[in-house]
Amino acid sequence: MTYQDWIGRSETARDVLDEGTAARLLGALCSRELDPAAGALLLGHWLCFRPAMMRGDTGADGHPAKGGFLPPVPLPRRMWAGSRVTWERAIPLGAALERRSTIEAVSAKSGRSGELVFVTVRHEVADARGPILTEHQDIVYREAVGSGAAAQAAPSEPASAMPWSRPFQPDPVLLFRYSALTGNAHRIHYDLAYAQGEEGYPALVVHGPLTATLLLDHLVSHAGRPRSFAFRGIGPLFDTDAMTLEAGPPGSDGTARMQARRGDGVVRMTATAHFD
Repeated sequence: MTYQDWIGRSETARDVLDEGTAARLLGALCSRELDPAAGALLLGHWLCFRPAMMRGDTGADGHPAKGGFLPPVPLPRRMWAGSRVTWERAIPLGAALERRSTIEAVSAKSGRSGELVFVTVRHEVADARGPILTEHQDIVYREAVGSGAAAQAAPSEPASAMPWSRPFQPDPVLLFRYSALTGNAHRIHYDLAYAQGEEGYPALVVHGPLTATLLLDHLVSHAGRPRSFAFRGIGPLFDTDAMTLEAGPPGSDGTARMQARRGDGVVRMTATAHFD
């Protein structure tokens, strides 16, 4: 059996984005207004469909053990590299949601850090009224790296400052709360000894989707709700980094750009949003 045999596989999950969970996310991000159309809650499906794992179903890194729906890639490290989301409407609070996930592509490549395997999964979320959003999620598997190597940043894309700028300081408590809200048990986000000793990071790693949520929420506060949103991680951000969230107004083509920088100005995530 090859990786290509996994293409087309699908699974269905059901859940509800309740008001309590939504309020806890907004509280963690220092927002008290419970608005389903808030930028952070546009990505509220990331709080849902958490796997109900038995204790023995996790790997050494805290993630679900490999195999099952996703192909059993033998490379030990995996990360959420980016996503592209298109909305039909905001996620209604309290409604019964269904997510159908389908593996669209699997490819193997060689990079600076060794062998890589990329998996693209299409998620379609709907309720009784019909489609709500479609997301294409990119997952990358890679080899383990030596101590300290994981912190080496890939070259930052050249980028100028953007007009809407906001400082943001992550901390271990926020990372723990976001892990709990999303059911993400990956130890790099809350277990400092594991993050440093096993994966070679200097500090706790900020979740990629958390940074993406902050960027989208920042844009929406200035420009309103977009029709689509995409983000791509360039390199890790840590709980010790003084982040800067930046965004700019939509251009003539309706596209707005965002980026997250660490304290020394290096860009660690880029994102775009399109307005009708």
